[in-house]
Amino acid sequence: MAHKRLPLLVEPETLAESLNTPGLLIVDLSAEDDFIRAHIPGAVHLQYRDLLRQEGDAKGLLAQPEDLSRVLSTVGMRSDRHVVAYDNEGNGRASRLLWTLEALGHYDTSLLDGGMRAWLAGGHPTESGPVEVESSEYHATLAHPEVVADKDYVREHLDDDNVTVLDARSPAEYRGEDVRAARGGHIPGAVNLEWTEVMNPGTEGRLHPPETLRTLLKQRGITPDHEIITHCQTHHRSALTFFVMRYLGYPSIRGYDGSWSEWGNDPTLPVETGGE
Repeated sequence: MAHKRLPLLVEPETLAESLNTPGLLIVDLSAEDDFIRAHIPGAVHLQYRDLLRQEGDAKGLLAQPEDLSRVLSTVGMRSDRHVVAYDNEGNGRASRLLWTLEALGHYDTSLLDGGMRAWLAGGHPTESGPVEVESSEYHATLAHPEVVADKDYVREHLDDDNVTVLDARSPAEYRGEDVRAARGGHIPGAVNLEWTEVMNPGTEGRLHPPETLRTLLKQRGITPDHEIITHCQTHHRSALTFFVMRYLGYPSIRGYDGSWSEWGNDPTLPVETGGE
């Protein structure tokens, strides 16, 4: 089966050798025009927005199970499929799909290291044009809600020494200089690691080696003995941060899907400015 061959983080060279593996479902979350222009052979396209739900100002909430059932069925998802996800924008969208699947209890997944940029740079084959997909009848259920944090959970754990909030936005957003909600700043006590810092410069968006990633996180007090709650503006950028910690074996991680679009627009929630 595919999941016996492909690791959680799969290199383009490895995937290129595995394209005909039975049970593989390659999902492209790039913009539709980009997918039509060029995609990995056999890949199917999934609209990123279909993974999200909006309530009030919170624009990146996890979609309801019934909606995820419909969306994932349209790309041929089944419980026995090994999903390989990628995009051409840094793999935030692809990581959001993998986080969603983890919440649904589907762990047979891989992220293509570097996404489409690394695939093209490696000279691997592509196809163009729209793709007809054989749909399935996938039934999504929230099997693992412990990977999801809502605003109440975050607020209740602000003073918990065993919980760390990791903000994957830019330093300017974190400090409150780049304001993208009613209020700028950050969740009190949160530490900042911009999502692009986990990428190795000059490698088309591939991740740093594991030892470098561990050092980056440790420098900010992000250690495996804590529960980590990661967020950004809509849990897009921070989905990659979630993936990195899962890849490194962190045992307790949550994604705050409301993120700053919710927190920064709720006057009842505390905010800090300045800092890192």
